[in-house]
Amino acid sequence: MKHVVDARGLICPLPVVNTKNEIENMEEGESVDVLVDNEIAVQNLSKFANVRGYGFSHEKTDDVNYQVTITVSAGNNMNLQKDLSKDIVCDMSPHNNDVVVISAETMGQGEKELGKALMKAFVFALTKQDSLPETVILYNSGAFLSCEESDSLEDLLFMEGQGTEILTCGTCLNFYGMTDKLAVGNVTNMYDIVRIISGASKVIRP
Repeated sequence: MKHVVDARGLICPLPVVNTKNEIENMEEGESVDVLVDNEIAVQNLSKFANVRGYGFSHEKTDDVNYQVTITVSAGNNMNLQKDLSKDIVCDMSPHNNDVVVISAETMGQGEKELGKALMKAFVFALTKQDSLPETVILYNSGAFLSCEESDSLEDLLFMEGQGTEILTCGTCLNFYGMTDKLAVGNVTNMYDIVRIISGASKVIRP
């Protein structure tokens, strides 16, 4: 079976994340071709492969595009759960000590679907600011934003790749039965939530 991941045009760290997801469905000895359009993505994929003992090769296919080939070596598929953040180096944006607190999966009062669309737009807009927040804290139904299939997952992954700490309330994940669905960042508790908010230069609430 031919495995191909087209990661051209994707922001860091998505080329590595999407490659990891594809490898989870592969057998030992199989290879995946990853198409990327920048040298940083090639370097990050090389680190990802080397740490896990996978075979790695790449070639430049034209002025801007590369084809990376990663081969899953026998016995090394068990290393997939390793923290990806240690393998990925993204261009860093300036940070401040601002903390974004998201307490719901919707933004504002009224129609739920509109509120969800507004929240998605808010999180996306965060990624476009000149200075990213130091921390994003998600609690109550805001915890859904950091879980699998969230419309905001790609944007949260981007901010995490740029150095923003993404924290989700563990009690909230447990209450909603989403503990095993967390897809970005780390679990936090009320003590740390209070500590981080208390030390913030500014707290932003959508």
